[in-house]
Amino acid sequence: MNQTMDAIIPSYRPGEKFYQLLAMLKKQRLPLGKIIVVNTERRFFDEERAREAAGERLELHHIEKRDFDHGGSRNLGVSFSDSELFLMLTDDAVPRSTELTERLSAAFLRGERIGAVYGRQLATKESSFDESYARRFNYPEQSFVKSIEDLPRLSIKTYFMSNVCCAYRRDLFDRLGGFPSPMIFNEDMVYAARLLRLGYRIAYEAEAEVYHAHCYSGLQQLRRNFDLGVSQAEHPEIFSDLRPEGEGKRLIKGNLRELLREGRAWKIPALLWKSGCKYLGYLLGKNYRRLPGRLRSALSMNKGYWRRRGGK
Repeated sequence: MNQTMDAIIPSYRPGEKFYQLLAMLKKQRLPLGKIIVVNTERRFFDEERAREAAGERLELHHIEKRDFDHGGSRNLGVSFSDSELFLMLTDDAVPRSTELTERLSAAFLRGERIGAVYGRQLATKESSFDESYARRFNYPEQSFVKSIEDLPRLSIKTYFMSNVCCAYRRDLFDRLGGFPSPMIFNEDMVYAARLLRLGYRIAYEAEAEVYHAHCYSGLQQLRRNFDLGVSQAEHPEIFSDLRPEGEGKRLIKGNLRELLREGRAWKIPALLWKSGCKYLGYLLGKNYRRLPGRLRSALSMNKGYWRRRGGK
């Protein structure tokens, strides 16, 4: 394998996990070319510590908060890379081992026309019971490859992949024009749909593992799923004929069964509350055009998106 790979990481107020991530990237058995960080707001960034963790491969670019965009800021990071492959990570995803880049790179050779490879996300000690189950639900132990032919069987999961940990072919990325921008959220799935529709395939590499946890409250889940719903409403060419609610029901039912099996029925009310918040947020997002501008911003995690749009 002679494929070269850079890492691209958007960051905002990075915490301890960010420096753990940089240190692990420095130790990879398949070395990275560059570790490109697109950081939002210079005053919240400890450059000395970042350079100590990442070493000479670190390339740092600062942007203002008003300029951050889920698609555009990642496209900016890619523009600083000339590698054949690039690895997208979030600033709180910590590789489990020194084999992450090697596993992702090798997965591109698993079959023909693989255009992207996403890794497995593992829950941490911080993860709530529902998040831990969701990690197992969405990121199984077995690797696989999927194509557009799987759409009747997998429905919306055909397009599922995550920029928490995902490697891309640069030639195809340029051919597709990069991630959509502006984008409130979900740029990875929109890109995945376009890639698959072009006749390429996506691989899931279960042995490329990162630890990743979000301890969201019910209201935070509502805001996150509001942005998810908006992203789908803005791309009807991809999502209009799909019914993601079915996957949500499967997730809730599986979580309920596990709680009952483990004798933790007392956690069911919290699960139902969070699940209700997710669904309500999603429905509001799908119908955001019916909401006043101020309410859209209030419901969203990405308020800058609405400011750039003037509330529209």
